[in-house]
Amino acid sequence: MNINKLQLRNEFLSDIKGIIETAKVNAIRSVDFQRVMMYWKMGERIVVEEQQGKARAEYGSYLLRSLSEELLPDYGSGFSVRTLEQCRQFYRTFPIANALRSQFNWYQYRLLIQIDDADKREYYEQITC
Repeated sequence: MNINKLQLRNEFLSDIKGIIETAKVNAIRSVDFQRVMMYWKMGERIVVEEQQGKARAEYGSYLLRSLSEELLPDYGSGFSVRTLEQCRQFYRTFPIANALRSQFNWYQYRLLIQIDDADKREYYEQITC
C-alpha cells in the first residue's frame, strides 16, 4: 500500500473533472466560431472583389473557380467552389459580423443560409438557441 497516495474526496475530484470538461467544450466552441468568422470574412472579401465598387458583380465572373484552384493545393478540399459560394451567400445573408451567434457552427449556418425567407430563418435561429 502506498502511503503517499492521498484519497481524494469525490466532490473535489468531480469539480476538477468538471473544470477540465468545461474547458474542452469551450475550446471546441471557440475553434468552431473562429471557423465561422473565417468563412464570413472570406465571403465579405469575395463580394467586395466581385463587385469592385459596383452595385452588382460582372456576369460570368470566374473568380470563385480561380480562387478555389489556388486554395485547394495549399488548404485542401474545404475550399471548393461550392464552399466559396456558401461563404459568399453567408456574408450576403448575415452582413453584420457582430450579429453572428457564437453558439452556431458552420454546419448550422450552412443550413440557415439555405432558407430564403428571412422570417423563417429568424424563427429557426430563435428556436435553436
